[in-house]
Amino acid sequence: MNRRAFVAGGGAALALAGCQANPNHQIVMGTAPVAPVRSAIPDYYRQMYGPVTDEPYPIPAVDLRQIDPRFFRREVDDPTGERPGTIVVDTGAFFLYWTMPGGKAMRYGVGLGREGFSWDGNATIQLKREWPTWTPPSEMIDRDPQLEKYRDGMEPGIQNPLGARALYLFQGRADTLYRLHGTQEAYSIGHAVSSGCVRLLNQDIIDLFSRVPIGTRVVVRPPSAPLTS
Repeated sequence: MNRRAFVAGGGAALALAGCQANPNHQIVMGTAPVAPVRSAIPDYYRQMYGPVTDEPYPIPAVDLRQIDPRFFRREVDDPTGERPGTIVVDTGAFFLYWTMPGGKAMRYGVGLGREGFSWDGNATIQLKREWPTWTPPSEMIDRDPQLEKYRDGMEPGIQNPLGARALYLFQGRADTLYRLHGTQEAYSIGHAVSSGCVRLLNQDIIDLFSRVPIGTRVVVRPPSAPLTS
């Protein structure tokens, strides 16, 4: 396991647990800029990313103009080589794959934390939470005293940085502090943002959450080893 943040820097690893939203909407690094206006988005995707009204906290429709269409959820030929029932995060291409039987995979676009908060290797899903509480680590509060009010946790809701669902990654019994979670920040998909873990649109994390059982193996591939599909 190459835990660049978790092993090499304890403070940076703790920052991962924050999975903080990016209040300034600043892209730190990532793919080519997304065109500000996109037309002719198929109704299929408008429905897929439309409002979700049957949740404890209603989820607004995604502004799909903020996302490159290649990051929309879709079934693809599986490029991972992993057995069905595995999550593979391709950090070099900003994709997450859920591998399925028959050589197929469900592919999701993701946003990632900046270089200092990234890692790669293997883990397992040991916890799943619907509308999780967000608790920033002490190091994050020290950097931003306005977060002090959340020291004991931020209530679930649409503004919570973990979004509608969270999947918690462990190595053995050790929490890696790495999360797969939801976001309302559509602009961040396909980019590395100020800080955080692996973020999916709330509509996508709900879909992934429904597929993934406890004990699922997760493979996070470094940017130097991207997949193609």
